[in-house]
Amino acid sequence: MSSSFLPHDSFGIGTLRLDTLIRLRWMALAGQLSAVLGVHFGLRFSVPLGACLALIGASALVNLVLRLRYPATERVDTARAASFLSFDIIQLAALLFLTGGLENPFAFLFLAPVMISATSLPPMLTLALGLLAIACATVLTEWHLPLPWFDGQRLNMPILYVAGMWFSVLLGLGFIGIYAWRVADEARLLSNALAATELVLAREQHLSQLDGLAAAAAHELGTPLATIALVAKELEVAAPQQGDFIDDIRLLRSQVERCREILGKLASLSEDSAAPFDRLSLPLLIEEVAAPHRDFGIAIATRFEGVERIAPTAARNAGMLYGLGNIVENAVDFAKSQVTIVAAWDPKIVTLTVSDDGPGFPSEIMARLGDPYVTRRRPRPPGQPGGGLGLGFFIAKTLLERSGASISLANRAAPESGAIIRLEWARDIFER
Repeated sequence: MSSSFLPHDSFGIGTLRLDTLIRLRWMALAGQLSAVLGVHFGLRFSVPLGACLALIGASALVNLVLRLRYPATERVDTARAASFLSFDIIQLAALLFLTGGLENPFAFLFLAPVMISATSLPPMLTLALGLLAIACATVLTEWHLPLPWFDGQRLNMPILYVAGMWFSVLLGLGFIGIYAWRVADEARLLSNALAATELVLAREQHLSQLDGLAAAAAHELGTPLATIALVAKELEVAAPQQGDFIDDIRLLRSQVERCREILGKLASLSEDSAAPFDRLSLPLLIEEVAAPHRDFGIAIATRFEGVERIAPTAARNAGMLYGLGNIVENAVDFAKSQVTIVAAWDPKIVTLTVSDDGPGFPSEIMARLGDPYVTRRRPRPPGQPGGGLGLGFFIAKTLLERSGASISLANRAAPESGAIIRLEWARDIFER
């Protein structure tokens, strides 16, 4: 059994807007144009102005064509985005060729397209762009026009300086590319996990709103049913008292009364009549959470250590039930033979401890447990669900903390093995 920081396929990759690339290119072109004109007219250095302006103009023309050809909301796939960034690298390399190669201090701009790729494109495409940038930088170490300088003079930079520039570009591409990819990847992971949490909460919220919808439906249907009942009563008075017709009218009236009784029950779902089902004592809460997991060949033992005879009660909180159920499910998945649930309470604190006799938490992921997409799950027997991306525990932890619980993770002391998860609530928060 091996731990894994699992990959996922919903990174948000492939959603880069073409408008973003176009705007970034306009910014780059404005900087290039300012630098070329500033060096030529401001510093009065000798610059191949026509060739430089032609390169900048070609890139501007590509931008105009893209702007006119595609709508502003166009989203490009990864291959097209990589081709656009490759064009930017080659255009920059050509401009540097005309202005001194790696002797030009603006050679660090090779980092920009690779950094954009690292935040938006798959790692393999980012690696390909990085290799393209390194290849261009390598060519520019030897083949380039002289660095712009005063007329009649040539500035020859030492080979050690050029090698240092090449090495700095190489290190910058590697470090900044990996750093940007890691930061963007963490943001995508958290975004996807929070979206999954919101879906769970939305589902539970829809369930909790059913009683309100039922009451609203009962209120809206009450008026037409009253009208039907009144008309049926008048028909019963006016109709002959013998025959099938009067029997049909009486049947209609009885069914109207039955509908009104049903609507009356629906309207009272959110009233105090449902209160006994809205609260659970701590033993019943534990049993409701543990019962679905008793059929997997793992014994689930419960123990209660309250200092008071009467156990605390909690509202039927869908988030708490989901979170506790996920923790018990994980314990059953990893246990060898038994899971133990210990509940304790006093006038101030309610604690719940879930432990198993499995391998325990691996040290390499202990610090990251509770983050999305971190898991060490073994498969269940054939026909049973198993595996996962670590989202379940992330959602469970989020929901339980939202209910007021503090969560701590530990392993059993040697020579015993197994994981221990301890949850603690302030009693007034738990009973609220």
